Amino acid sequence: MENQVKLSEFEATELANKLKAQLQIGDIPKPDKIELSRMIAGLGDERGLIRRTFTESLSLVGLPAVPSLREALIHHANVRVRRSAAKTLKLIGDPTSLPDLLHALTTDPDPVVQASSAGAMAIFGESAVELLIKVLISPTSTAMQCGLASWGLSFIGSEAPTALRKAAESENSSVRAAAIAALADQIHSLNDAAARQLLVNALKDPSTQVRSEATKSIGQLNENEWKEELLIKMLSDKKSQVRINAALSLMKSNSIDVIDHMVDRKTMENDKDVVKVLDLAINQLRKHKGWGGKHS
Repeated sequence: MENQVKLSEFEATELANKLKAQLQIGDIPKPDKIELSRMIAGLGDERGLIRRTFTESLSLVGLPAVPSLREALIHHANVRVRRSAAKTLKLIGDPTSLPDLLHALTTDPDPVVQASSAGAMAIFGESAVELLIKVLISPTSTAMQCGLASWGLSFIGSEAPTALRKAAESENSSVRAAAIAALADQIHSLNDAAARQLLVNALKDPSTQVRSEATKSIGQLNENEWKEELLIKMLSDKKSQVRINAALSLMKSNSIDVIDHMVDRKTMENDKDVVKVLDLAINQLRKHKGWGGKHS
């Protein structure tokens, strides 16, 4: 971005006050290119309330502001401008910004810009699913970028049922895990029988990551009688992280019916970390129900 406009503190305050006055009377700003550049520059102000005024004003400008915001997101030297540009693009909700949000997520050195870009992408639902999956499968993606992409898919949830079901059967285990993590919302919102079966199937997935996510997702469902049997079996999984997730999910069920199963499993458990989680889960369930129990 060449010839980036900069505002002094006085200039930013003066322009923000002008815009705030317009907003208070319901007058949507109709800035020309120069005024848009000044408003973009205002996104870099150190004062949060001033930045908020510029963000609100630009979001009300709407589509005419999108090209300038996209340019700022990718090229502006001021990191606060890039952060605010991503947040403002989210407020405007124009899908043409998706390629630039993806670029910022995968290339910007600032973690806040990356997170804000992922959050903005997630509002576009099914249109963003394939792009977020690209982040997950890219060998150049960092752990943080993959985590943000997974979060984005989880946020999309029931907004993209077909795309998520397809992703849950991907050949890439990271993609399957991210999709599985989002299926609980799909089941809650849509009573999606196909998603439910995918979740059950994922408990036998060869990937520890997928089984772990499936165990957590099943724990989020409200159907205790159905999920308890599945989760009790996962207490015997060959991987400790899956066993830990199973114990935590059973703890959240608040059901005394699972306590004896957990106590029995504890007598066979060799992993100290799993034993600690089992102890926590057993104690919490007993406290919750005021249950004495026959085992110690």
